[in-house]
Amino acid sequence: MDLYLAGKTVIVTGGGSNIGRSIVLTFAAEGANIVIADMDAVQGQKVAREADDLGGKAIAIKTDVTNLESVADMVKKSLDEFGKLDVLVNNVGGTIDQLFMEKPRADMEKDVKLNFWGFINTTRAVLDHMTEQKYGKIISIGSDAGKMGEYREAVYAGCKGGIIAMSKSLARELGRYGINVNVVCPGLTVPDSPEQTGELSMWKGPMAQAFTPELREKAARAYPLRRIGKPEDVASMVVFLASDRASFITGQTISVSGGYTMM
Repeated sequence: MDLYLAGKTVIVTGGGSNIGRSIVLTFAAEGANIVIADMDAVQGQKVAREADDLGGKAIAIKTDVTNLESVADMVKKSLDEFGKLDVLVNNVGGTIDQLFMEKPRADMEKDVKLNFWGFINTTRAVLDHMTEQKYGKIISIGSDAGKMGEYREAVYAGCKGGIIAMSKSLARELGRYGINVNVVCPGLTVPDSPEQTGELSMWKGPMAQAFTPELREKAARAYPLRRIGKPEDVASMVVFLASDRASFITGQTISVSGGYTMM
């Protein structure tokens, strides 16, 4: 199926690691122009080269999504390079699992800045252009934690629930401008190898030690399909929603989580 994405311009926040990397490479295989907006400039450049090899045209721009000026600068550079913006993928996110009563306030604020304010900043930054051109696709990576709650992820779940609710509201506001707004909720999605993540990825920190083969096998038993997610599982849904094949889908929250939730 041709998704007609060749020549479209796509911003992927956090496009250097894990799910973001797979999203970038899947768009590249469709011939899209891609902006990798990532704090890790080295990893971003590495993935940009991989994307170019697949037939896309990619640039990496160091971006802190929690900083409005950084986001605005990234959007300006993207427009200078490609002349238009068709798709925004709000992929940046992450947390360190911890019980709510044990989580330091500073870590809670970091979760909110990264997972919720990052989404707000990047979404607002592209809307002037998208509303003017009367076209755009905004796909945000949520989480099943935001739909059903998750143990040791209270603040993160709250942020993802906020993304789901806000995306529905934006879908109502922006539909008149030809802008589709949707959310994709992965389940547990672990990179296959360290090479698929940058040094700033949460998978290089404490989470990297959490998923031995034994623990991955144990986690998989919670899923009806008896496996945990692969980055490409999520990327395929994101790229479909970014295409005009999905032009009549908006305001939706779609789980790509092996049946972990069925709501």
